[in-house]
Amino acid sequence: MTLSLWMLLAFAAWTLAVLLVGVGVRRWTLIFKGEASLTSFPGDTAHGAPAYRRAVRAHANCVENLPVFGAIVLVGAVARLSPAGFGALSALVMAGRVLQTTTHALLPETNRTVALRFGFFFLQVLAMIAMSAELAAAAR
Repeated sequence: MTLSLWMLLAFAAWTLAVLLVGVGVRRWTLIFKGEASLTSFPGDTAHGAPAYRRAVRAHANCVENLPVFGAIVLVGAVARLSPAGFGALSALVMAGRVLQTTTHALLPETNRTVALRFGFFFLQVLAMIAMSAELAAAAR
């Protein structure tokens, strides 16, 4: 299995971990302590502490970006293209994802943390653009 496919698997696993730890543990703790019911978490209404809301948003952001990264990696795998640097760029995407999610979920929102979080996101975008360009060049 290529490094880029390992990074795609890692991205999916990270998304699940953020859901289970960042969102699930908090919800189930409240439910088991009797402080909330199963219906206490409507998806269309802001609820919970700021840290919980950031964790929910961090998970949603993972879900929003996983298909884009997945499409790029899978196109390379299906086309049997492995340009030099493709794996390293996929690892850069994954590192940026972990740093962005961690910053988003664990640090309070300030101008500095939002800028830092955006920097990690932008790193991922640039790496995915570079990966796409490498695939396009290798396919010629």
